[in-house]
Amino acid sequence: MTILVTGGAGFIGANFVLDWLSAGDEPVITLDKLTYAGNLESLAAVADDHRFRFVQGDICDAALVATLLAEQRPRAIVHFAAESHVDRSIRGPGEFMRSNVDGTFTLLEGARAYWHGLVGDDKSGFRFLHVSTDEVYGSLEPGDASFAESHPYRPNSPYAASKAASDHLARAWHHTYGLPVVTTNCSNNYGPFQFPEKLIPLVIVNALAGESLPVYGDGRQVRDWLFVGDHCAAIRTVLAAGRCGETYNVGGRNEIANIDIVQTVCRLLDELRPSADGPYERLIRFVADRPGHDRRYAIDASKIERELGWRPAETFDSGIHRTVRWYLDHGDWIAHVKSGAYREWMSRHYRQAGPTP
Repeated sequence: MTILVTGGAGFIGANFVLDWLSAGDEPVITLDKLTYAGNLESLAAVADDHRFRFVQGDICDAALVATLLAEQRPRAIVHFAAESHVDRSIRGPGEFMRSNVDGTFTLLEGARAYWHGLVGDDKSGFRFLHVSTDEVYGSLEPGDASFAESHPYRPNSPYAASKAASDHLARAWHHTYGLPVVTTNCSNNYGPFQFPEKLIPLVIVNALAGESLPVYGDGRQVRDWLFVGDHCAAIRTVLAAGRCGETYNVGGRNEIANIDIVQTVCRLLDELRPSADGPYERLIRFVADRPGHDRRYAIDASKIERELGWRPAETFDSGIHRTVRWYLDHGDWIAHVKSGAYREWMSRHYRQAGPTP
């Protein structure tokens, strides 16, 4: 028995692979194209583990997908592989359509052909777990109810639209072809191994380097924050007990504004790694808001809690402490991901606009 994880060298995928191998003995095959955000160093702890196999490849490569499934015969596919940064999707949407839409289509078709060739318990037990995002639901006003699984899709960015399309494909392949698909839609993840273009690691990395901490607009955009380890536990739970054809929303029940996140991280750094130049909040800079920036996301996770018994183990306070400490303890990892291309992206993208708070 084994599982296939796509995008397993990315942030959530790598955490899931590490979590999976620490929780049991079942082997895992990791398929990843190793784009800029895919990092094999994140999987260094299991590189020599006989239960772990890494394959570099593209989910859009139908021949590779078919060969891998035929040779490895996994009992499940956990599909993380996706372009995921909204800012990058605004500047270059084509790669998001290719990876998130065409890639998911290719993977579903490969899975369908493979699944049709299975018999007995192998066929009935097979699962395709499609990992998605709360951004497919659009934006909420301050008094609106949280996103439930029945909430209409209203994606507002190229990234969100590409993930919404992939969700619809996964649903259609279940209802049309019977492929045993389960979908999860998660809120904003944070934790170890996250590429420093996302908010929390960006703040940590820039603060330690004495660089500005860019905050979009007024910083009052609200997100529901989920520690990545809790997300991994939720995926394991859904894979084990989720009902085929169903969607499960996964959230941390931590609605926090972006500016509050930035200030919290600054205060933790003041405590754990104080700067001789003064409090890190001095580095905060408000920058021009991105186009179509969603104001609020919030996940109603009552379905997965009620039906499958999953609940997050981390509070935001405990999770953010673990996260900041991890980055402080892994300077080599940070140094290696801060390539010249990353620095160029940051200098080009975050233009200062507005006063320092």
